[in-house]
Amino acid sequence: MSYNYQAMFFNALKTLHQENRYRNFAQLERLAGQFPRAIFRDKNGTEKQIINWCSNDYLGMGQNEKLLKTFTNAANKFGVGAGGTRNISGHSSPIVTLEKSLADLHDKQAALVFTSGYVSNMAAIATIAKSLPQCVIFSDQNNHASMIEGIKRSGADLQIFRHNDVAHLRELLQKTDINKPKLICFESVYSMDGDIAPIAEIISLAKEFSALTYLDEVHGVALYGERGGGIAQHEGVEQDIDIIEGTLAKGFGTLGGYIAANREIIDVVRSYGAGFIFTTALPPAICAAASASVELIKHSPKLRIQLHRKVAKTKAALLSAGLPVKHTDTHIIPLMIGDAKKCQLASEILLDEYDIYIQPINYPTVPKGAERLRITPTPNHSDEMIAQLVNALGKIFKQLEI
Repeated sequence: MSYNYQAMFFNALKTLHQENRYRNFAQLERLAGQFPRAIFRDKNGTEKQIINWCSNDYLGMGQNEKLLKTFTNAANKFGVGAGGTRNISGHSSPIVTLEKSLADLHDKQAALVFTSGYVSNMAAIATIAKSLPQCVIFSDQNNHASMIEGIKRSGADLQIFRHNDVAHLRELLQKTDINKPKLICFESVYSMDGDIAPIAEIISLAKEFSALTYLDEVHGVALYGERGGGIAQHEGVEQDIDIIEGTLAKGFGTLGGYIAANREIIDVVRSYGAGFIFTTALPPAICAAASASVELIKHSPKLRIQLHRKVAKTKAALLSAGLPVKHTDTHIIPLMIGDAKKCQLASEILLDEYDIYIQPINYPTVPKGAERLRITPTPNHSDEMIAQLVNALGKIFKQLEI
């Protein structure tokens, strides 16, 4: 029997186009020292300057002069690549220093750095659960794809609790054999809705039912907490979380993911985690820049204060214009549209006519009918930029009858 493989692939792509969820990538060139300004290049190679309103470089640290200098000096000293996995030849001084800095950030005994936040979640959850015979994982239904992938790879029994629903989590814990190891996986800030988990309540349940807690802080680190450790640090419960996972690629402005926990947990993941063992280490220059970022943010709350002031200004301006902003207590501003085609069109018009870039968020990232533009103000967005954004969105929403 023969198969028409090309037709199968064609049909798979055709479905995406028909549902208005085919992903088009905008070619953007960040301009060092000018963030959030960037150069957009269309398919014909024509260039124009735009304002990026959806970057995950939440504090603009990717443009920070100290980080640029640190990165350049380290690249000149150590070269470009790491030279291999950590086991072979990639265990550099900068990566050791970075892990010590991250452990200190979260007041944990140790930390472990991965090539990305996706890999850190996938490898850590899978390895930790596999190391606990008959482990049962309790996962928030809105957890990130990387966490879901780690859970699948673990082979552990899975119980999914309704999003941020502590009562439902309790029900599931009560029905589970008390003698089985348990791991509760959840996020601090959920990136699409910008809502916050009931961390203290989940910790209380974990203690009651002898469960470990695994908290994804990727959208919280650098932005919240006395030293930028995230939402758990901000709420004073960081020490009660067993494993904290974070990223260096958002608030810290560089690259990589990590976990922080006690020495035994870190050593188990280091020793058994395939996603750690068999991956080339981060380049020393990246690690040096990341360390500089973490240390700078630990000791200076200025950028965090500026960020939250700018977020408040942007939210107030959007609401004053009557635009459908979904309420959040975080730096993420979902502007609800509820239609995949109109969401795509709104994004295209913003870029084509107003030189503003905001990526459309469609299914499967969010449920069908919950399509949106996800706005992320930074300390670098001026009041003039806010006014331009609100004016453009007001006209587009009227034009598209959103």
